[in-house]
Amino acid sequence: MKAIIVTDQAAGIAGMKLAEHPEPQAEINDVVVQVYASSITGDELTWPSTWVDRAGHDRVPSIPGHEMAGVVTALGYGTTGLSIGQRVFGLTDWYRNGTLAEYVAVEARNLAPLPADVDFTVGSALVMPGLTAWQGLFDHGRLRAGQTVLVHGAAGIVGSMASQLARAAGAYVIGTGRAGGRQAALDFGAHEYIDLEKEKLQDVGGVDLVFDVFGGDIAIQSAGVIKPGGKMVTIAGPTDARPVNGSTIDFVVEAIPSQLTEIVQRFREGRLRTHIGNISSLNDAVSTYNSTNRVNGKTIISVRS
Repeated sequence: MKAIIVTDQAAGIAGMKLAEHPEPQAEINDVVVQVYASSITGDELTWPSTWVDRAGHDRVPSIPGHEMAGVVTALGYGTTGLSIGQRVFGLTDWYRNGTLAEYVAVEARNLAPLPADVDFTVGSALVMPGLTAWQGLFDHGRLRAGQTVLVHGAAGIVGSMASQLARAAGAYVIGTGRAGGRQAALDFGAHEYIDLEKEKLQDVGGVDLVFDVFGGDIAIQSAGVIKPGGKMVTIAGPTDARPVNGSTIDFVVEAIPSQLTEIVQRFREGRLRTHIGNISSLNDAVSTYNSTNRVNGKTIISVRS
């Protein structure tokens, strides 16, 4: 099969190449999925799991990508809940070969059915941003109606999803980012917007929850605007930012099919939008990811049309 492979961690995205690779086999409780659309997360090639297995053994050449939508083509021993020919979408294991390929093996429990009226491209675009925003806001942040949430990067891929979900939950949403992202953030659901280059976070007033995607000084400043008992959730890794009389949670997104089902249903009902900036083919994926052109939104690789 065709796949994007990486072999040199130091080379990063520049080390990507399109190559022939053996098709995966379904292990116990696995399915093999013919990939129709997939994507990667921007810093994925810096993750240890891209280069080693769970035992710490080198596993290059590695196939990146963990977000995908496609069709089940094979079932492993003991696999239940899915069937051959079924449309699915979901998040694959960090320590296994990924989705920038024509086929991927993944545990069935990581996948949810993709409704027939939802395009594979859309399904793939919902996975990582949708799960990350949902888990940050509701599983870890315990966001409730009437609370105020500060969403960093509100015009970005994850932040735009968090803004939509938070507003739908009845929260007051304050988005942040660069000046150029103001209108997009407001369109995605923010009630107001803070230009981090010109305005001070300290002027925000008290918030119940901070959804952080930046880390560093921004996270530390954000801790100072959290109300007593409030929380910060971050996907930027461990941080020293700690609100007074509050808590900070850094988390890694999990594959939870029930949440995917809810997320895609909201899309079908017109209550949730994706943030797709570019669609490219698998053949053009290397040049697409190495392009210096700035893309607003998620890049989706259309593996099969």
